[in-house]
This record gives sequence, structure tokens and C-alpha cells, in this order.
Amino acid sequence: MIKIICGPKGSGKTKRIIDAANSAVAVAKGHLIFITDTKRYMYDLKREVRFIDCSDYAIAGEDALCGFIKGAIAGNYDNEYIYIDGIARIAGKGIAEMAKFFYMMEKVADMRGLEITITCSCAEEELPDFAKKYL
Repeated sequence: MIKIICGPKGSGKTKRIIDAANSAVAVAKGHLIFITDTKRYMYDLKREVRFIDCSDYAIAGEDALCGFIKGAIAGNYDNEYIYIDGIARIAGKGIAEMAKFFYMMEKVADMRGLEITITCSCAEEELPDFAKKYL
């Protein structure tokens, strides 16, 4: 299952995804992974949430990002929640160009029983058609 948190820059998306990750700690039976491209929010997350700053890994494009996420998931068999803050910023592409990424993440989420939450910096009405089903 994929969920999108969208809104314009400065609308509180990062706070919402951090709050969602911290809330999930109480109910999660498996691991939680939080992926972003800055260390800024590392101390806002509970220690049970695995924090990954992907800027340390020079990810170039959505294929590399997809592979990176799959690798992080493969590290443990009992992952349950994945949080990705700033997907377009990390991939270096606009959300409208990332249909393949969302298709791959949906396949991985269904196959592994994951809940993937992603933030996108755009208004809800600006989301491409392929992404609206994840609202």
C-alpha cells in the first residue's frame, strides 16, 4: 500500500510524515525505515525508526532510488513501514515523470506487505493521474 502526503513547500508535509512514523512505532510489529536527503530531522524520530540519509549515497535518478529502497528493504525480512520524505527532490525529477517509480514501489509494497508513505511537494490538484489513487 502506498500513501502520498502532498502540499506546497512549507505546508507541513515533513512534520506530518515524521508524526506518522513516530505514531506507527506503537503499533508496528516489524521494522520502520525513514528515508530522506538530509540529517536535519534525525533527532525528531523515535529511536525505533531506522533513519537513512540518502544524500550519503549519491543517488542519481529514480532507477537508482528504487534500487536503493529495495536494498534497504532487503536488509530485514520483517520491514513493515517505509517513509520517504521529498521523493522528487531525491530522485531529481518532477513527480509527473515518476510513474515507473510508483509502479515499482506498488509492486514491492504488495509483495512484501509494506505500507509506504511518500511526501510530494505539489498541490493535490497538480498530482498526475497515476498518483491520485494513493491519496
